[in-house]
Amino acid sequence: MTSFTYPEGSLAFPHRSLLGLAGLAPHEIHFLLDEAEQWVELNRQPQKKVEALRGLTIINAFYENSTRTLLSFEIAGKRLGADVVNMSVGQSSVKKGETLIDTAMTLNAMRADAIVIRHASSGAVRLIAEKVDCPVLNAGDGQHEHPTQGLLDALTIKRAKGTFVGLTVTICGDILHSRVARSNILALTALGANVRVCAPPALMPADIERMRVTPFHDFDAALKGADVVMMLRLQNERMTGQFIPSPREYRHLYGLSLDRLAKAAPDAIVMHPGPMNRGIEIDSNVADLEGRSLITTQVEMGVAMRMACLEVLTRRARQVPGWAPAVADKGASA
Repeated sequence: MTSFTYPEGSLAFPHRSLLGLAGLAPHEIHFLLDEAEQWVELNRQPQKKVEALRGLTIINAFYENSTRTLLSFEIAGKRLGADVVNMSVGQSSVKKGETLIDTAMTLNAMRADAIVIRHASSGAVRLIAEKVDCPVLNAGDGQHEHPTQGLLDALTIKRAKGTFVGLTVTICGDILHSRVARSNILALTALGANVRVCAPPALMPADIERMRVTPFHDFDAALKGADVVMMLRLQNERMTGQFIPSPREYRHLYGLSLDRLAKAAPDAIVMHPGPMNRGIEIDSNVADLEGRSLITTQVEMGVAMRMACLEVLTRRARQVPGWAPAVADKGASA
């Protein structure tokens, strides 16, 4: 496995918050991946709880529905010993017309030690981060970014392949609406992977080449020799209008079957951030393919990665020696 040496004399991770991966240097991403390794091992032990964040309060404020992300952040905080509060937006003052800024100031007044935010609007998490005194972690904001998903996917690839340099990663699906795709592209290109993106023309962002990726509309061509195949679902909740002819036609052109997977490298791994639409973007016999599909491994890595992020970002509150983030820094982001 390739090792990474952090720049001498620099802080490994000087940011107060984690709002995105666009502002992170490669060594900062490597640092978070390395920090997560200890929590992977802890989570596989019968006794999974430590007291690293004992006495700290973490608020999970999810303005969008979530299963994996919310549960993994909650489990991560509790395994680190923190008090975790899940804010039910459906029963909060948001439904009474309270503004996002007022909600942020309310949460800040409660003196939380970290706030995890998921919101349908791009930039909403940064707005909150600018109004509170504690670290903020972006759990997905609109079509902008989902940084911890990008990190956990990178951790999954690192453990499976040992390195990123020279790997060919094919990401296929609704690239246009996917914050997961954006964060993965930012992380993987920074770490040295060659990233291909594949989508129907209507679901491919304009000027996607600026993100240092190679675009494809032909899925078979995009799969040729790929080391990693990452499938994305159609995000119908973010679509207005007709983007694909039909789910059946989409599956025919862009669904991952065993026959299609055979076009990738013989040891290619299969990934999906979930939730999956089986029989549309991925067949069940591929999603459950033993030794090749790492979809459940991604879920496992998600808990460890979010433990690492929470632990690293709360070091200032816990007065960990050597922790001195830049005063003006509000967190890495685009």
